[in-house]
Amino acid sequence: MSAVTPTQKADVTQQAPGITRALSRHAATLQYEALPPALVELIKQCVMDTLGVSIGASTLAPEAAILDAYVADMGGKPEATILGFGSKAPAAWATFVNGSLGHMLDYDDMGESGHPGIATIPVAFAVAEKLGGVSGRELITAVAAGMDIMTRISRAIDVPDWTMAEGWFATQLIGFAAGAATAGRLLKLDPEQMENALGIGFNQMSGTRQMAEGAATHMRSMQAGFSGQGAVLAAELARRGIIGSKDFVEGRYGFFRTYIRGCEPDWNGIVDGLGVKFPILEKHGFKVWPACAYTRTTNTSTLAMREQHGLKPEDIESITIVGGTGGTQQLCEPLTAKRRPKVSIDGKFSIPFTTAVMMAKGNVTLRDYTEEGLRDPAVLAMADRVSYRPGTQPVTGKGGSQDVSKTSVEIVTRDGRRFEHRSTSVPGDSKNPVSWERLETKFRDCVSFSAKPIAAGQLREAVAIIRGLESEQDATKVVRLLA
Repeated sequence: MSAVTPTQKADVTQQAPGITRALSRHAATLQYEALPPALVELIKQCVMDTLGVSIGASTLAPEAAILDAYVADMGGKPEATILGFGSKAPAAWATFVNGSLGHMLDYDDMGESGHPGIATIPVAFAVAEKLGGVSGRELITAVAAGMDIMTRISRAIDVPDWTMAEGWFATQLIGFAAGAATAGRLLKLDPEQMENALGIGFNQMSGTRQMAEGAATHMRSMQAGFSGQGAVLAAELARRGIIGSKDFVEGRYGFFRTYIRGCEPDWNGIVDGLGVKFPILEKHGFKVWPACAYTRTTNTSTLAMREQHGLKPEDIESITIVGGTGGTQQLCEPLTAKRRPKVSIDGKFSIPFTTAVMMAKGNVTLRDYTEEGLRDPAVLAMADRVSYRPGTQPVTGKGGSQDVSKTSVEIVTRDGRRFEHRSTSVPGDSKNPVSWERLETKFRDCVSFSAKPIAAGQLREAVAIIRGLESEQDATKVVRLLA
């Protein structure tokens, strides 16, 4: 791919005509019947996962109650439900809270584009509640449209470890477009209105990694809240006749020229197979451990050696994390602070601490990041034995948290044995897919932390509805059961 100089910018739209229009037409006209069964199943799993982690955050994340109270103080039409709390708010504001809740535990699904579930599903349910009478098939189709656009734009970015190297949060940044497509599809926007919605979403785009500088900041958990709120606003304004920016993907000052400078994307690849191919099926994962995606590789390798070699906590002399992308190093240093996280989100963004939990307990759960879990003497003693060493091979290609092959874990025992493991996949990714049963266990665990307790019978019914969502005449019934 050739680099683009400033003098070439004026010709970009001529080089890649109609990309945004093609995506807009796709989102506006996509039909349920075009969705592969595997995609329908994936989206239903994303619905269960996203609702669960959002509800769990209502008590486990300190900022959750602040957002709920803020939105309640503003009042407005009670159009959509705020998860975990059961209160009602205007659709855009409910999306703001629910999108934020979805990432507060850092336990949400993930793909090439970041976290597609929280960028689309809170939008879909809020708009569906506002409209009323939205079927499960309609909701699934709208989410598919948003996720597809999000994935297609993201996969065209060919910059090594892009979000770390360039400092953008893909979930929020591209989430404005994904959410606008989701909301627009439910609002039945025509292709021209959809292009306006995407353009209005683009003009609100934001989301730098500075939001996460110092993981304890609340702002990093709110990224999909901002994009989801902006997406609902974009679609609603487009429906009312507001004209948005055109050619937001390929324009002279569009997405790629503004945010991905110096890289000429595969323009045809963005629109290849629209409505037939759904690239999210190739790389999508669910977290089985509640922490940053960069911890999944080290967790997998640590657990594998623990089980394969019968290692016990008292056997361990040292654990060394080796190599990885820039994200891996950021989650390992400064080492002293990473071994002693002060608050939950710091622990979730610490490979030394999370690795210590896995070696000490053989699993990592939500309770390990509570105040009690962060002070566990056995875990902290193990964390003191975890260190980091940079790798010798440079990162090439897109890389990122999904590229598990670049990180290994070395363990030395007190009797002198040495073990090393480099994972080729992690539980929950596309090579090692998570089962419905495991997702349901995770869902029930998350929901057990709801600020507003949910009766067992309602929980069982909600699970059944999600599993058969494509047959539901009113998709929002599940939200009412969980409210």
